[in-house]
Amino acid sequence: MSKIKVGVVGLGHMGKFHARIYSEMRESEFVAVYDNDRETARKIAQQYGVRAVDSLGEFADAVDAATIATPTPWHFEIAKTLLGHGKHLLIEKPIAETAVQAKELVSLAHERERVLQVGHVERFNPVLDALEKKLAHPRFIESHRLSPYPNRSVEIGVVLDLMIHDLEIILHLVRSPVASIDAVGASVIGRSEDIANAHLRFENGCVANITVSRVNPERVRKIRVFQEDAYLSLDYQKQWGEIYRLRDGEMRREDLDVNKGDALTRQLQSFVNCCTDGAKPKVSGREAAVALELAIEISQRIEAQNKKN
Repeated sequence: MSKIKVGVVGLGHMGKFHARIYSEMRESEFVAVYDNDRETARKIAQQYGVRAVDSLGEFADAVDAATIATPTPWHFEIAKTLLGHGKHLLIEKPIAETAVQAKELVSLAHERERVLQVGHVERFNPVLDALEKKLAHPRFIESHRLSPYPNRSVEIGVVLDLMIHDLEIILHLVRSPVASIDAVGASVIGRSEDIANAHLRFENGCVANITVSRVNPERVRKIRVFQEDAYLSLDYQKQWGEIYRLRDGEMRREDLDVNKGDALTRQLQSFVNCCTDGAKPKVSGREAAVALELAIEISQRIEAQNKKN
């Protein structure tokens, strides 16, 4: 049985990581790259022994499945073209610029019976596996995702850049419609918000408080979950977690068992497996579209509030 042929469109920061991992995978055959910067494409192609093609059409002819790792404004048109050619896709988050675009891609992937996975890579972080094994009726969730200024993805605000990771995770964990949203944010360096906080209430009573910043001196990626029988604290970056349980009238602590591993590698392996086996992606286009719609609503509320002030 021949291996599925994969390629990468967009060879910036994330695209280069995808190219390296595809080149190391045995489950698929890395065959092509495409980027508007021809010199970058040529160098990456030479490094991994693949083709640097000259057009998206030529790229489509070469592959069965692809990562789209371009800036967000280009996601929709590239994805629409490749889905039209019957290709399986992994699109870096966010799936698209608008909810309408996202829904159109979901619909097209469904019509063509193609895999549409979205790069919410944190869902493949081993700490999430450890959390979900202990999860039971979360009542309050607090997350922090802070980083130094990235000098990339600045065409979108921090909600669509960073918070969308946590929104998708929390929607997955809570599994209840959002009942109300309070959001604040501020621009520090870029034109869009660089710091933001969202307070979400869900119909099942759960509350989530989410803070993100891309003007922090150090990286922080943490989530805390309070539920009826326990309190869990997890560090995505260190892939470490602990749980406190009430036992015999006192809180007792234990480390969570985390099977550490590279989340991006796990994500790409899962994508290739979905393409070959017909399995449902862990983060499908539909789930990513819901997270995008919520992120856009939060961004719009922040923008409207800042205009008032």
